[in-house]
Amino acid sequence: MEALGRLFDISAGITPVDSQTAAMTGKRVSLRNAAGCTIVVFKAAGTANDDPVLDLQQHTASTGGTTADLDIIDHYYIKQETTLDGDETWTKVTQTAASEVTLNATSAETEMIVVIEVDGTELSDGYDYISLDIADTGAAGAQLISCLYLLRDLTVGRAPANLVASLS
Repeated sequence: MEALGRLFDISAGITPVDSQTAAMTGKRVSLRNAAGCTIVVFKAAGTANDDPVLDLQQHTASTGGTTADLDIIDHYYIKQETTLDGDETWTKVTQTAASEVTLNATSAETEMIVVIEVDGTELSDGYDYISLDIADTGAAGAQLISCLYLLRDLTVGRAPANLVASLS
């Protein structure tokens, strides 16, 4: 069996968008059928001083319901260069546990990949869904950004065509 469907599934969090146009509300994904989620944010270079702010949320329903900050991010990983070309290494960034990540002072003008790990046991009781929001970066210049959810350690391995929907 291939890794997709056995080890992980992939869901869109934020489709590629210019982050200067407005705040981005991430799509929700369920952790009912996975032990956790690796959130991957990919960002193109933009204009200095428009540094992205990421915000992790938890939800009680796939739409509506109750939403709350998920204050668990005490570290994340980042690859960052003027142009990502495969020679970069991961840097672990630590912070006091929070739902927000304010990327470093040169994040706006560089390309980057940011990875945040969420374990299903970290959600509050009654919460089964997560999402990642990204604040508006300002109007100084275009800055393309996107987010993918990699649901990992699936509770039931299936052929990719037979996986349950990410909101299930």
